[in-house]
Amino acid sequence: MSASLGGKPLPLSHGAKMKARKQDGFVRVKKSDLEKLTTEVMQLREFLPRVLNRDLIEMLHKARTAQTMKEHRAQDQEKLRQDCLHLQSRLDAVQTECQKEREEKLLLREQLWQSGAELQQQADFCSALGSAACSLLWSCSAGEDTVTRWLADGKLQTFLSVAAQTLESFVRSLDEEAKSQTEDHNSQEHQFVLALAGTITNVAAVTCGRDFLSTSAHILLDTLMKLLELMKPGVFPKLKVLMLMALYNVSISVQGLKCISENSGLLPLIWTLLDDGDWEVCLHSLRLLQSVLLEEEAPLLLGPALLDPELQARVSRLTSGVQPSLSLAARQTLEDLQALQQGRG
Repeated sequence: MSASLGGKPLPLSHGAKMKARKQDGFVRVKKSDLEKLTTEVMQLREFLPRVLNRDLIEMLHKARTAQTMKEHRAQDQEKLRQDCLHLQSRLDAVQTECQKEREEKLLLREQLWQSGAELQQQADFCSALGSAACSLLWSCSAGEDTVTRWLADGKLQTFLSVAAQTLESFVRSLDEEAKSQTEDHNSQEHQFVLALAGTITNVAAVTCGRDFLSTSAHILLDTLMKLLELMKPGVFPKLKVLMLMALYNVSISVQGLKCISENSGLLPLIWTLLDDGDWEVCLHSLRLLQSVLLEEEAPLLLGPALLDPELQARVSRLTSGVQPSLSLAARQTLEDLQALQQGRG
């Protein structure tokens, strides 16, 4: 920089000006401006330490930290917004799928209802068909020749097995508190099981039939006694009577009587049935007991319970019954029990 100390600066030629601009980037500044700049610099040097104190530096640091956090928050918000959009997209897809499944569920429910209605119709038809077929079978089994032909065909064992399973399934599914005999007496299902039990009774009424039951159908006989034990007093007396008649018919055979007497639950069953309340059930229970008493080994098979005074007391109460046949059977059974007791004495 070229300038005189006492007066105006000397003018430079054009070439000199160009040369001055090219040398180290010097520029010309007025003296007053330089002094003013110098003053300002001095003032800044004097006042800057007063302004830039620790509190201001901390404030600036906090401001920079806040700015950084703001940027991070903005980034987090952007990420959350993207996540929200993604979740919203998934929610829309799930709602669409849920709606589709709801519609499918309604369709399946409608199909299930239709299938249930059709199944009920088929069940009613099968019950009606089974009831009619077994009723015819019950009637046919009354002839001795029919039972003989059944035994010759070799199909009776299969029928008895199916009949035992059907009777057991029916008895175990009874809702005895919700149903009454009047409501079920004429139902197809009730007629069906009655026909099955009646057919078994007719088979046992024929000599060859009871011999077959005594030797090859022990499971059936045990099932009949078990079902009689399961049925509550006063429930389906007709079915009880048919099963008792079947057991009585089997007991006519010596082998059948021995087979029945060997069942330890026979005597407790008869005790229970004597208090059933239905006079026909009591009557056929007495007849079965009379048949058992004919077995010479009955006291050995049934034990001292056969001579229990309580059994005689129950039979004695039936002697005063309204039904003449029941009273007569009770008196005869009581005499047999007394005779057995005297013989044991």
